[in-house]
Amino acid sequence: MISVEAMIGCARYDTLHYGVLRDMAGADTSSYDLVSLPIDGVLDLHTFNPREVGDLVPYYLALCRERGIYEVRLIHGKGSGTLRQTVHALLRRIPWVLSYRQADPHAGGWGATYVVLQPPLS
Repeated sequence: MISVEAMIGCARYDTLHYGVLRDMAGADTSSYDLVSLPIDGVLDLHTFNPREVGDLVPYYLALCRERGIYEVRLIHGKGSGTLRQTVHALLRRIPWVLSYRQADPHAGGWGATYVVLQPPLS
């Protein structure tokens, strides 16, 4: 699993730079490809290994929250439902996640989850 230290949030550019392992099968963990993700309230998890989701999702949600984005859509895909279950388990453990639900059909249906975040306390 990639640690939070491998992620660098760039507040000025509203972009998350995230290190992704180049070769997941027996990879040298010091070898990363840098992926830039806009912090815009939509995170597509298709490009990430499921092992990375545990660090990535909470960190991305925290960055959204810092920027005043309190409604987020996480796209996990339909597949077998394993990634959706993992994402939902993570969301249940984050105290500032007010609620989450399946996305509307036009926004991915059961392949995506809407998340409502609590604004930070001032």
